[in-house]
Amino acid sequence: MRIAVLQFAHETVTFLPNDTTLDDFIYPGSPAGGEALLATDPKGYMGGFVQVAREHDDVELIGITSPLWPRTGTGSGWVTQDAYEHFLGVMIEELRAQGTLHGVYLALHGALAVRGVPRPEADIARRVREVVGREVFISSTFDPHGNEDEAFLQQADMAFCVKYFPHYDMHLQGERAARMLVRAIRGSFKPVHRSLRIPIIAPTVVMWTGASPWSDLIQRALIWEAREPDVFVNVFFGFPWSDVPDAGMGLQVLTDDDAELAERVIRDMADWTWRRRKALLETVKIHEMAQGVALAREAVTAGRAPVVLADYSDRSGYATWLLQEILAQKLERTLIATIASPEAIRAVLAAGARPGDAFDAEIGGLFDESAGEPVRITGTIRDIRSATNRRGMGSETLCVSFGNGNVLVLSPYLVQIIEPSELWELGFEPAEFDVIAIKSRVHFRRGFDDSGFAPTILLVEPPKPFMGTVHLEALPYENLTLKDYYPYGSPRFQPEEGGAS
Repeated sequence: MRIAVLQFAHETVTFLPNDTTLDDFIYPGSPAGGEALLATDPKGYMGGFVQVAREHDDVELIGITSPLWPRTGTGSGWVTQDAYEHFLGVMIEELRAQGTLHGVYLALHGALAVRGVPRPEADIARRVREVVGREVFISSTFDPHGNEDEAFLQQADMAFCVKYFPHYDMHLQGERAARMLVRAIRGSFKPVHRSLRIPIIAPTVVMWTGASPWSDLIQRALIWEAREPDVFVNVFFGFPWSDVPDAGMGLQVLTDDDAELAERVIRDMADWTWRRRKALLETVKIHEMAQGVALAREAVTAGRAPVVLADYSDRSGYATWLLQEILAQKLERTLIATIASPEAIRAVLAAGARPGDAFDAEIGGLFDESAGEPVRITGTIRDIRSATNRRGMGSETLCVSFGNGNVLVLSPYLVQIIEPSELWELGFEPAEFDVIAIKSRVHFRRGFDDSGFAPTILLVEPPKPFMGTVHLEALPYENLTLKDYYPYGSPRFQPEEGGAS
């Protein structure tokens, strides 16, 4: 049983001014093929898929040379058509050379946005299908922040989407993708699907599945999967930062040759979601920066530290709005991690500076309007080290001490701190800080909230609506019309009739 494995994933923020280029996907370890590809992300989709596939002695996995996530992570805009065609062309030619195949696994994301390609994941599936033919089964995995509609499953056979945000079940969905692909190849599972888009568009910061009603939505999907054998429910929350025609919420239901059951499940899920659309957009409390910093100070005084100040809106990593407010209110014992400032890092390295040397430079800002103004920081270099991020990329990280117990961490790109351990690996101790200021929307709850680490968590936003804003009407959409979505218009949606109008 020969199964080809391919990957092409990115969560594209199309409103950022810097395109994601061919060079962004090329770094030590990327592209990867063969066993190197299969060994990536052992706790994620790929790890789950490979683990289950290799429980079967008769399965041979073929790692097709694929780009890993770009070095910029989610801090870059449209993927250029040149980059897309280059890597997809390499994958298709290598796939074509494999001879007989029984299955294909596509490790995708769902929010890949490519200039000139309206639905990249569907296009990838179509071009893979053209090579392997209709007899070969195609299975895939997705992030819930995908923008997916019927187009993908017109070409592929199966899709398995993460349910939780933070994303706890990536390995599980990879396991499912492998298990059901093997069953489909052996003839013990005949995939039948139903898909439906729901005209709701929401900022990602409200999509926390640790609180109602998003937790209730996911629980309803889990109940359907528990009560009916071989039913799989995908809930796509959508990714509003990609200006693509299929942005917004969507559902997919997969069954074993039971179209009637798939229809019943998806209508129930769609009706539940639509009836609770208002509550879905009111999940979390968001404070303006000044108020958030003031509340952080009050929490410290009241003994409710450490406090997390989470700037959910920064999509570039360069934003200085929160740092400006921390300085204005003279917050102490605060760790700011991180602000993207590659120029300052390069200047320090070029000067041959060492820990203990003085630091005096403007950092952050200037990337675009959403980044705010650069901020001058005067202090002492605490550490310079090579930090390995989640994409496997080594990058110099600069830690600067300033003020009364404050430390600022500079990085070359947007870094979304998810676990406190990522900070302690930089040489910090938990007892050093009362406040931790990070750039994150929901993922940070994995390590700071669900673990019980931080008694106080405050989500903050800058004074104006920028790229990561909850005010999506401030974004210059060109490929979708906001009034076609709730809450920006009054779309009519009747699940029993099959959709919106």
